[in-house]
Amino acid sequence: MLTFDRRWVLAGAAGLIVLALIAIVALRILGEHGNTNSYAMLAEAFRLGRLDVPRCFDVDCASYAGKTWVVFPPAPALIALPFVAWFGTAFAGFIAVGAAMTALTLWLWWRVFAKLGLEREHALWLLAAIAFATPLYYVTIRADGVWSFAQVAGMLFLTGAIHEAIHQRLVTAGIALGLAFLSRQMLLLQAPFLFALALRPEERLISFGRDHVRRALALGIPILAAIAVYLIYNAVRFGNPLDTGYGYITAGADPDKIGMITHRITDIGLFSSKYLTFNTLYLLVQGFHVDFVGKYMTELGKLDAAGTSILAASPFVLLAFFAPMRRDLVVGLLCAAVIIGITLLYHSNGYTQYNVQRYTLDWLPAIFIALALGPVREHAGAFRLLVVYALALNAVTMLLLRLTVPAA
Repeated sequence: MLTFDRRWVLAGAAGLIVLALIAIVALRILGEHGNTNSYAMLAEAFRLGRLDVPRCFDVDCASYAGKTWVVFPPAPALIALPFVAWFGTAFAGFIAVGAAMTALTLWLWWRVFAKLGLEREHALWLLAAIAFATPLYYVTIRADGVWSFAQVAGMLFLTGAIHEAIHQRLVTAGIALGLAFLSRQMLLLQAPFLFALALRPEERLISFGRDHVRRALALGIPILAAIAVYLIYNAVRFGNPLDTGYGYITAGADPDKIGMITHRITDIGLFSSKYLTFNTLYLLVQGFHVDFVGKYMTELGKLDAAGTSILAASPFVLLAFFAPMRRDLVVGLLCAAVIIGITLLYHSNGYTQYNVQRYTLDWLPAIFIALALGPVREHAGAFRLLVVYALALNAVTMLLLRLTVPAA
């Protein structure tokens, strides 16, 4: 009887696919042409001591009080600032910068997994999953766009906050989460998770003891400072500290380019229960889908731009079900539930995207920790098989995008 070690088959398949996906990142870096990321315009505005911009490179800019504004949070523009100061607003290295940020994110996760006691082999598989089989890969190769660049930055800062929290360095954890919030607003809701991660097993989750309060303030004060910065930033731009400007992005929309998002904001609003069914199905149920066109339905059409559900694209996350229900993990999952609940009512689910639901990056770190706490080791065979499937699906997506949407 022919026998072979299936572990080596999976490792070989994963290695080959990862190399192909890395090559795609390299090609994207070499092919970037600039003038696509509005953070370049915001960085230049900061350099000149302004907050408004003369124009945007994308459709999601606000027109308000006769000026144009980049509505996205400001921290990613600070990352871009030195590059824009040197190369100008036509800077064509956002994907390279995004790839560097992702590499740093993965290094931090490596250290997190070591702190959690995950063995090297299992940690490598989980890192491969995070890097190449979750939405992190897609936002990295699309970091030439303002939306994805913000998510790469947010993921880096949130991972840094988790890293600092598990090492019980709460001040730096708070600073990192503040920067994460100034990249992706929803990441603010991860604060309870960070505090729970920093607690020692014998400590109570809720206490009014002096040491407990001191540590809560150590985490909270930097976060409050970031919130204050954002409120002032909004007030200066739009006259209201709670006005983020998202409601004005349709004011200057090109009538010839009006799509689903513009119609939703104009006719329904930024948040509505009317979006619940669409967002829920795309988050949890919708499978990978490509249209076939032509008389005989044999010609490739386009991939579904609203994306693929996290359970269909990254099915290995289901193994988090078997994680031990530690106190910190329960808090993390509750934070994730709150974030999910809010985004299910949001006008956009991350559109446009293909084999991902990119907003899941706001809460997936809790799942990564859940996997590291046991399932990656205890269900290693199933985990690796599902990761290889997810990697392969990502590779197929990249190929089909090349054939059907070359600019994507």
